[in-house]
Order: sequence, then structure tokens, then C-alpha cells
Amino acid sequence: MRRGSGILLHITSLPSDNGIGNVGPGARRFVDFLVRSGQTYWQVLPLNPPSPEEGNSPYSSASAFAGNTLLISPEDLIRDGWIDTAAAEPAPDFPKERIDFKLATQYKSKILDLAFKRFSRTEHTSEYENFCAENDSWLPDYALFVALREHFDGASWSAWPADIRDRQAQAVQHYYKALSEEVERQKFYQFLFYAQWSETKAYAHSQGVEIIGDMPIYMSYDSADVWAHPDIFKLDDNKRPLFVSGVPPDYFSKTGQLWGNPVYDWDRLSATGFEWWVRRMDHGLRFYDILRIDHFRGFVAYWEVAAGEKTAAKGRWVKAPAENLFQSIRRHNPNLPIIAENLGTITPDVKEFMERLGIPGMRVLLFAFGDGVAENPYAPHNHVKNCVVYTGTHDNNTVKGWYEQEATPEEKENLQRYLSHPISPDEVPAEFVRMAMMSVADVAIMPMQDVIGLGAESRMNTPSTTQNNWQWRLNPHALTSDLSEKMWQLAKIYSRLPQKNQ
Repeated sequence: MRRGSGILLHITSLPSDNGIGNVGPGARRFVDFLVRSGQTYWQVLPLNPPSPEEGNSPYSSASAFAGNTLLISPEDLIRDGWIDTAAAEPAPDFPKERIDFKLATQYKSKILDLAFKRFSRTEHTSEYENFCAENDSWLPDYALFVALREHFDGASWSAWPADIRDRQAQAVQHYYKALSEEVERQKFYQFLFYAQWSETKAYAHSQGVEIIGDMPIYMSYDSADVWAHPDIFKLDDNKRPLFVSGVPPDYFSKTGQLWGNPVYDWDRLSATGFEWWVRRMDHGLRFYDILRIDHFRGFVAYWEVAAGEKTAAKGRWVKAPAENLFQSIRRHNPNLPIIAENLGTITPDVKEFMERLGIPGMRVLLFAFGDGVAENPYAPHNHVKNCVVYTGTHDNNTVKGWYEQEATPEEKENLQRYLSHPISPDEVPAEFVRMAMMSVADVAIMPMQDVIGLGAESRMNTPSTTQNNWQWRLNPHALTSDLSEKMWQLAKIYSRLPQKNQ
């Protein structure tokens, strides 16, 4: 990754008149803002369909491959002739600064249904047929999974009749035919999403902006991938998890964190040449330019907990075949443009593996000013070139929110000593942005909330909670020419301008 800087802003947070950000004109306007601001990178969160039952978290999805159809642009649907202008009139009660996922879903469902009706009355285009052929390894399974879940009133796939739960060939054929209209609908929706996202990604490239995406290491149990590929997960004879994921007890939690995702059967994956993971990584690296992998250490060793345990305390470490896995992946993607999420307790074997493959990790400035600043790896003077520095992440409070609500007196004192001058809460975000930009780290990424100095009210996610997350939206009036000029000057003075502007 070449030296540069960028902004972390999820697609859902973009301004729009439709209750939620989308991958259409608003996304392309944000690319224009990045260009005016001298930025090289735009980082987004996972673009897979989130689960309402999991609080609409983009990290809990029904598919590793499908796109989130809530992000389809009504404006582009009108432009491309799929719906009429009148059909896309936004609801007058859409909140402007928060997402009401229920309202947004109702609105998008209505206009997507209209688009599908028009599609159903026309001959399939070659673009649609090519899309279905190119994505045949996952699209039919995902479309049928969504159709079946609706057919069985939202029940988890493990509660479906045994024949289709176990994907018996006759049952799959029967339901594929019986639910053919809904299957076709889901394929069409994915076609729309991918066409629009591809256009916006190509526009970003034309402007010199690269997209950093995000990939959770684990899959939700109630997903098309676990249903279609139960053999690569540790499941029992009734297709229920034998073990689930998490992390052990540590300084932050006496009982650890119990995530509950099924863990991989790495022996089975190895016997297939890691085919599913190779496809997933290849898909992700076509979807984005660079891929941040959440919980990267799970490729080297992972914490598994017997299903049914109430906490993660009684789990165990199990080695994973990172070496063989990444050998297989690199045959398809030799350069492997990935970022490892390596926060928390990272053991020497994980560090050694990352260093040997040249994979950059993360340094988060919010973690830099506790005990032992001199040796703290997150403190700017301890950064290395091959890493990505963040002011904070989607899972942290904003910098201002942290300073006002969470920072200890010791952290505040250490920060002021580090900066060598007194500082007010309103000044803290700008100082963190400057520290990130001046770092020796090749890449500096700042959440949009920190760039514009917002407080805790704009926090994106609070881990281990399922309410009031992922809802923050950017006020379009915040993207001022003064802000662009300020960011451009920082990028210039710290040698982070895109190459064409150097």
C-alpha cells in the first residue's frame, strides 16, 4: 500500500433522501470530496446483507458473497429505466441524521418490487445472464436460501424440513421450481446491487481513490454459506454447531467474549484445497481494492467453545493451518492486498506469520495513552512503516466521545504531555487526526466522525450490544470546502497526497 490517507465512512452513513446511504450518486459525490481533500483511500464496512435479528450489524450476514440490497440507489434505478421518478418519492418521515432500518427496508422493498415487475416483463439482457453465470458458485444457493427463509416464515434453516435442511437433491430441485419467482427476484436484486457498486468503484478508480473493504472471519450460523456448505463447519448430525467462536477471558472481560458463530472444520477445508476460502478471498479482492480481515489471528489459532456454554471462559485454543491456507490463496492473488485486524492480545506466532507474509496490522491512537506510553505500540513514535494507523474504529467511541466520557485522568495527562500543550475536548479530534497523518505508517485512516470532530452521539457501534448501533448518518453540510482544504494541506505536509498531486 502506497503512502496515503483516507476516511472510514460506511455506505449506510452517506447522505441521501431515502433514509439510508446508497452506492449511487451520493457515493460518487463522496469520492469527489475525497479527491478535493487529497485522500487516497475510502474504507467501508462489510457490504453484505445484514440481519435485522442481529441489530442490522454488517458483521452478521446471511451471505459471504451477496450484497446488501438496502444500498441500491433509487436515482440510478430511475436513470437505468427500472422505475419511474414518481415511484421513488421518499417517505416524508425519514429521519435525516439516523437510520430507521424498518422504514428504509419498507421503502426499498417497494421500489425494488416495482423494478422486478418491469424486469419480469422484459427479455433477460446479456449483462444479467453473464452476471448469473459468473456468480453461479454462490448466487443460486443464496437466492434459494432467501426464498426458503421467507417460505418458512423466517425460521432458521436448521428448523426446515429435513430433506431441504440437508439439501437432498430432489428437495432442492422441488423448491427451486416451486419458489422460482422469488429465486429470480433475489438474483435480479443482486444484479442491480453489483452493477451499481461496480460503477461507483470504477468511478473511484478513475479519480485515483482505492476502496478498502472489510471481511469478518466467521459466518453467521443462519446463512446461505453454512446451509450450503455444512461440511466445512463443525456441526453435529442435526446440523447444529458443536463448537462456537469467541475470545478467552482477558483484562477487559473476566468471562471472555462468546460470539456464537460456528467454527470452521479446517481439516475438511484443507482436504478441499481450501476451495471455499479461496473463492471468498478472490471475491472480496474483486469487490474491493484492499481487504481488512476482522480477527485475523483466528487463521493461526482460534478460541473454540462447546456449544451450549453460557460464557467463553471454558474454551480452548485450536491451531489453524494459516500457512497452507495462505499458500492456496496466494496462488490466485499473489500480491494479497490485505490488512490484518490484530487488536487485543496477539501472540508471537501471529506476529511472526504476519511479518513473514508482509501483512500490515493496525495501530489505534485511542489505545496509545494509558500505562507505559513510552513502550506502547499504538503510540505514534512506535509505529512502523508497514502498518495502518487509525484514530479509532467503528467499534470505538469517537475521539471526542472517548476524551469526554472514557479517558482516565492518567490518559488525559499523558496525552497533554505527548502533545506538550494543554488541550480542550473540542481540540482533541483534530490533534488525533494530525498525529495519524504525521505517523510513519504507510496508511492513515480516520473515521469521518473524527474528521469533523463529533462526539459520542455519533458513535457507530458499541460491541456486545444490539440496540441503537449502525444508525449514524453524515450531514451533507459537513462536507465543506474549508474541511477539504484543511485535509488537503495535512495530506500535503505529511506526504500523503495521491501521486498525481505530489
